[in-house]
Amino acid sequence: MNRANAALLKGLMRVGPQLLPFADAATQELPMSRLLRLSLFQVTVGMAAVLMIGTLNRVMIVELGVPSWIVALMLALPLLAAPLRTLIGFRSDQHRSVLGWRRVPFIWFGTMAQFGGFAIMPFALLILSGDTTGPLWVGDAAAALAFLLVGGGLHTVQTVGLALATDLAPERARPRVVALLCAMLLLGMALSALVFGVLLRHFSEVRLIQVVQGAAVVTMVLNSLALWKQEPRNFKPAAVVRRIGFFDAWATFSGVARTRRRLIATALGTAGFSMQDILLEPYGGKILNLPVGATTALTAMLALGGGIGLMLAARRLAHGADAHRVAGYGALVGVVAFASVIFAAPAQSGAVFALGVGLIGLGGGLFAHGTLTASMAAARPEDRGLALGAWGAAQATAAGLAIALSGFVNDAGATLAVNGVFGDALADPVTGFTLVYVLETLLLLATIVVIGPLSRRQLKLVEAAPPDMSVPARVGLNPGGLR
Repeated sequence: MNRANAALLKGLMRVGPQLLPFADAATQELPMSRLLRLSLFQVTVGMAAVLMIGTLNRVMIVELGVPSWIVALMLALPLLAAPLRTLIGFRSDQHRSVLGWRRVPFIWFGTMAQFGGFAIMPFALLILSGDTTGPLWVGDAAAALAFLLVGGGLHTVQTVGLALATDLAPERARPRVVALLCAMLLLGMALSALVFGVLLRHFSEVRLIQVVQGAAVVTMVLNSLALWKQEPRNFKPAAVVRRIGFFDAWATFSGVARTRRRLIATALGTAGFSMQDILLEPYGGKILNLPVGATTALTAMLALGGGIGLMLAARRLAHGADAHRVAGYGALVGVVAFASVIFAAPAQSGAVFALGVGLIGLGGGLFAHGTLTASMAAARPEDRGLALGAWGAAQATAAGLAIALSGFVNDAGATLAVNGVFGDALADPVTGFTLVYVLETLLLLATIVVIGPLSRRQLKLVEAAPPDMSVPARVGLNPGGLR
């Protein structure tokens, strides 16, 4: 009987990590309870993204009657803070507060910026809608300030939070930690979309104020819990070294060919996966005549595919796979995904379209995990913030520009097609959507071309190593050291 119990327990120990894919992300240095608490900053980032891009986007246009061009301008303002992620990460590398922290002050002030932006945002939006007896420019200025504060705080919290996670996690566990952090971001977005939808089902101006300011309080509470006793305090004076400026550090960092290639691949791949963000549901409804419930379910399918991609990437990387190769596989899956989406229109098949949407999420999860893990692995302890800030800046900027470009390409392509510029065979509104999906496919093919040499170089280095040498995982990702 004891042998049977021992065998059963041993079997459960083997099955557990498979059923709970993030259970093996915990280590002695970073236990699961502490890791889950740290990952709460990703939940607030997802909540802020959903509130601005999803909920407030609709509320401003439909319920408050704000002109769409003003809404687009306000939603684009956080993009201005995206390139600053590199500078923020660099400053968190160099900073040493009087309390002995490097990362915590930046996350805290980023949280305060989010809180302040959310606190004034609903009142600014009400003035922006014309519900005031004062000058309208006050609403414009206050709304711009609110979106800038939330966007700047969001980028600061995520950049420095990822750097802190890299500091705390041992190198062997970083792929699984990355997967957990990305999954928490998806979880935060899914839960926030559900909660905001329920709370604003019966819209009123008072309810809008309560929801947005409630998000401010939740952001403050969750980020405070995430920071509690995470970063060790170091009161020892740092060694006297020559402190370099940001531009010198960036020139040295970006001067490495592999770094430039990795950032270019990240930007191209992110743009390739992001252009469809605002087009999939209109495509399903307008072209494939799917009902509202079916197109709404696409968001869940996209998230499900992304979660599966994160788990597959974490499993492959935990078994020693090259992060660049995993990202390349994600781009390849994306090519197949957009081919499915394109051919769903002539086939008038909702099933083919659903398959394509799920594959977009799968490929995006693989690509995001691979590029983030590669950036983590290539960074030295003294420039992790700079490296992760550069990754975040490339990703966020590319995504924002791609989404803006997709709307222009779709509208312009559909107008030209309907007017017969492309011939009678393409005189259909679907042509605008198809142009966007073809452009995304070309961007993903370009991503594969750019990222391919990074994984090939790793294979050559490993094969060239003497048999009696143990080749560290970092050698393949960072030959010669990242300077």
